Amino acid sequence: MERADVLILGGGLVGSALGVALDAHGLSAIIVDPADPATVLAADFDGRASAIASAPMRMLEAIGVGERLAGFGCPIEHIRVSDGLAPGGLDFVPDADEGALGVMFENRRLRAALIGAAEAAPRLDLRMKTRAVQVTRDAHGVRATLSDGSEVAAPLLVGAEGRNSPTRDAAGLKVARWSYDHAALVTSLHHEKNHGGIAFEIFYPEGPFAILPLTDDEHDHRSAIVWSVRRDTAPGMLKLSDRGFLAECERKMGGVLGGLSRLTKRFSHPLGFHHAAKITAERLALVGDAAHGIHPIAGQGVNVGFRDVAALVEVLVDGKRLGLDLGDAQLLARYERWRSLDTFMVAAATDGLTRLFGIPGRTASAVRRLGLSAVQALPPLKDRFMAEARGESGEVPKLLQGLTV
Repeated sequence: MERADVLILGGGLVGSALGVALDAHGLSAIIVDPADPATVLAADFDGRASAIASAPMRMLEAIGVGERLAGFGCPIEHIRVSDGLAPGGLDFVPDADEGALGVMFENRRLRAALIGAAEAAPRLDLRMKTRAVQVTRDAHGVRATLSDGSEVAAPLLVGAEGRNSPTRDAAGLKVARWSYDHAALVTSLHHEKNHGGIAFEIFYPEGPFAILPLTDDEHDHRSAIVWSVRRDTAPGMLKLSDRGFLAECERKMGGVLGGLSRLTKRFSHPLGFHHAAKITAERLALVGDAAHGIHPIAGQGVNVGFRDVAALVEVLVDGKRLGLDLGDAQLLARYERWRSLDTFMVAAATDGLTRLFGIPGRTASAVRRLGLSAVQALPPLKDRFMAEARGESGEVPKLLQGLTV
């Protein structure tokens, strides 16, 4: 039976980042994931892109993943929030000495960097195209039988399988969940004008329309699109001709980036909310979407997962130094306390924004514009929002500060 300090079920962005971060601190881990790397690294796997906030970006750099992402990210220098195309809005622009608000990456680039780092990590055993067929957790530890017939053991199990986590469900951890009856249409396109590193979040009653800057050069300007539409209209939007879809995008964008062209493959992802009441159990911790799933309205989904990683690594490294069992209930209680309030506040904020901006009518729109203008005029409040967007609010783990534990 092979042993490690931590057994991680799920090798997506959050699970693989956890494994690499543990290795960087001298802890061993086994990651088990059923996905085929050739599939998840393909350019047309799911079309998603992620805005990695500045604090999680510092973590990726601290654990050696940043160098593998060099040249693939587009710094977000400015975030523009507006209620439709009406005048007035909210601008988040960092001071010159603060650096970018985050970096925009296509998810396939993030996956490739994290998988490459995981494969190179000496204390990390990455087992793709493999699943756990039986898992036992008890006072003595965690044991699992894998689909390849091997057996592994560790003092701690981490569930990182995503929103439909079987590990969470098997542990009986209760989850609050609901559907928004919306789907996110995801694609990328080229545009006539340079985006200048600006991310646009344009709110419409039927759902937000986000324009997210991707790497470009002097002659090739492109952005990712995340467009929330009613779930029953998503199939029709996917069937539109490229010309028709680009025309709809240009109408939503108000021509802010000029003419549009070269649309990539379109994808549709259902939108919903879920939040686990507890993210720990006996010798178990949840991270990422296994613990919480939020609306992409603020681009915080994977960032909240990376914040889980930073907190859990700090708790485990501190525990190891004290000679504690890594599955010790005190360590898990510390992780639970550290992450529960932050994840709840982010989840509540994104859900509230989704509902607030979904109220139709001129009166509601006027109230929203007034609110945006009020925040625009209050620098301390804007600074607080920017700190949240960067992942720098609350008790910030060392990794999010760019420090090893």
